[in-house]
Amino acid sequence: MCGVLGAVGKFEKPSFEVGLSRLSHRGPDGFGIWGNPENSILLGHRRLAIIDLTDLGRQPMVDEELVITYNGEIYNYKEIRRVLESHGHLFSSNSDTEVILKSYRQWGPGCLEKFNGMWSFAIWDSRKNEIFISRDRFGVKPMFYAFTRNGFVFGSEMKALAPLLDEIRVSPDFNWCKENIYEYETTEKTLLNGISRFPAGSFAYLRLGDNKLKPQQFWNTLDHINSVESSYSNQVEHFRELFFDSCKIRMRSDVRIGTALSGGLDSSSVAAAMHFMGGQRTKDSGMAADWQNAFVATFPGTILDEKEYAQEVVNSLQLKGYFYDIDATKGISNLSEYLWLFEELFLTSPIPMVEIYKAIRSNGIYVSLDGHGADELFSGYGTMIFNAVKDAPFDFPGIKEIATIYKEIRGLDKTDLEVVVDGFGGRKNLLKFYMNKMLNREKLRDELVEQLGFFNAALYREFHQYILPTLLRNYDRYSMSAGVEVRMPFMDYRIVSYCFSLPWQSKLRKGFTKAILRDAIEPFLSKKIVRRKTKVGFGTPFTDWLRGPWKEYICDIINSNSFINSDMIDVRNVTMSINDFYANPAPSFEDGHRVWEKLMPYLWEVNFFQRLKA
Repeated sequence: MCGVLGAVGKFEKPSFEVGLSRLSHRGPDGFGIWGNPENSILLGHRRLAIIDLTDLGRQPMVDEELVITYNGEIYNYKEIRRVLESHGHLFSSNSDTEVILKSYRQWGPGCLEKFNGMWSFAIWDSRKNEIFISRDRFGVKPMFYAFTRNGFVFGSEMKALAPLLDEIRVSPDFNWCKENIYEYETTEKTLLNGISRFPAGSFAYLRLGDNKLKPQQFWNTLDHINSVESSYSNQVEHFRELFFDSCKIRMRSDVRIGTALSGGLDSSSVAAAMHFMGGQRTKDSGMAADWQNAFVATFPGTILDEKEYAQEVVNSLQLKGYFYDIDATKGISNLSEYLWLFEELFLTSPIPMVEIYKAIRSNGIYVSLDGHGADELFSGYGTMIFNAVKDAPFDFPGIKEIATIYKEIRGLDKTDLEVVVDGFGGRKNLLKFYMNKMLNREKLRDELVEQLGFFNAALYREFHQYILPTLLRNYDRYSMSAGVEVRMPFMDYRIVSYCFSLPWQSKLRKGFTKAILRDAIEPFLSKKIVRRKTKVGFGTPFTDWLRGPWKEYICDIINSNSFINSDMIDVRNVTMSINDFYANPAPSFEDGHRVWEKLMPYLWEVNFFQRLKA
């Protein structure tokens, strides 16, 4: 896990070095720059040493005519290495980086389908005078690129590319991105003019002198949907095997590891799987011996505090628990730096997340196994479960089950019919759907629904196109801001393919969402956690903070000249919203988030864009 930067063309090395230095937080353990004799190729790397801590694992790494700069981890590198050795390849290091190089030499772009991991990397081939660039299946690791008058540049963050650009301007897509916070991550659009986002699950070649990049997709989850076991108990067993193996290979590390624990089902399931697999550890498994470290962010006195549940997991699994109160006052003093490191727009502040990863790093833990991805695989967001009604419109016991689950999630006091009507967006839509069904006039289906059904299609969009890609981006920035590598067992491509092959009845069952996950992990985790129905997101308690320790800070902002003259926001509208918030004697939890959402583009302007131009 590191930071990468590359340039193909005529670029000044000092400017390149400035860009690389801006990635030091991603790789605090060292750096390297490789260039060809003409310096028409520059590859830079900031290292976070996780596998093979010796100098043999340093990058950029050279293997005859091939040179690589790489950010990420290939978790199944040991298995791939054994296959490569059977083909006659010799290794000088124990790193997964060298496995990528040898794999590319052996299989070309076909190597990507063999990798189980997260990555963004570039390989220069000096014989062919071309560079090969790739990004992992689901875009866990970032990659940006730009064409300038001097050539082609690419890197892990926009701030690293900026010194190599012709000029630094806000993108014409900025306002669209501002209004589509959860959508711009899966497009080429970025917040800076001239910079594009390399697509997930893709690769591309670029020859010296080319002025266009043509990414090719190597992964599409829809191509990997398969039939599953007819028996639910067999499905549970299969999923458990996949999940435990996913955690096992993600526990491979030459440094201490841990987990960011919330007390919710997803992160607690990861902790339980680590506990089980840690007990199966063998000397040659490559798994870290010190894995029992659980870090919990607490928010005393707010609705976001889950300390009670996290403590239950720590006690039942006999973990070493580290509990950290997130200090709102301290957060203000660090906010400017955190926004510079984050460099994007989002609906919550980076303070709680960066603070917990900083705590992880300060305790000598450099890898955290976290629970991201489960909500989008199993329907953690209750609003999507009504799509299952469309998959089984005449399964009335099933519809009652779905309505009951939704009512319990939302705490609603309504009849089942009222809830279903609301789920369809009103009686008119419900009647129209059923009329089309009965008259066999259903013309609403799209290709995704045809293949997956309504329920899984809705989850698929959340996973691949909407919420999850944005969260993956955010957690890359949060964790790497503190020099910590986050590994995500639920993002294993085997699990993703399997879960999108499952019917909705395996995810919504007996009064619970995420049924198959709950049933798979129940023998290994406290029932209090497994059967918990409340859900609390990891975010910022804005209403509490804005009315308390942040009030003076916010008032100073809206009275400042930079705010009054900002081009990024409607100053009058934002000011009115903030004044209305403080005039409300009892603002809701969501009211505080709306204030931040309106203020965020200005904060981005001041703390990122203006600093970039300075």
